[in-house]
Amino acid sequence: METGSAGGTAGAAGGTGWVGLPRGLLTLRRLLLVIWLGLFAVGTGVLLGWLAGPARGAFALVWAVPGVWCWVLLGRNWRSWRYAERADDLLISRGVMWRHETVVPYGRMQLVEVTSGPLERRFGLASVQLHTAAATTDATIPGLVPAEAERLRDRLTELGEARSAGL
Repeated sequence: METGSAGGTAGAAGGTGWVGLPRGLLTLRRLLLVIWLGLFAVGTGVLLGWLAGPARGAFALVWAVPGVWCWVLLGRNWRSWRYAERADDLLISRGVMWRHETVVPYGRMQLVEVTSGPLERRFGLASVQLHTAAATTDATIPGLVPAEAERLRDRLTELGEARSAGL
């Protein structure tokens, strides 16, 4: 696990091989962006065209500016997500401006859950969510290939059981 599809850097976090998220997650998020902004643009154009005349309906194109901005931000956010399996814990790193690094010790894991909603299944994606005794644990890895999500779930469950047996 040297590098992921997001261009993770091996050697970060003390020799840990970071794994990035599959590109399908970025595709899904950008598709949702285009759909929602398209609906807003059509709604704005119809409303302005009806209330202020057809020439004013062209102002619906103003939605293109936040669309381009969000397109770029989605790419940066996708590249920032990565995870690494170490000997005693799992690292999850995310964020562009505010970097969040979550360290989940295997012995503290109580439940490892794989979920996949309808859109995620359509794009061949699944998410892994880790539950610990701490109420504020935010340990989720979104947009994994289902086979990788299941492998990670099984490995984390196995390591969690082995580490918690010594408590």
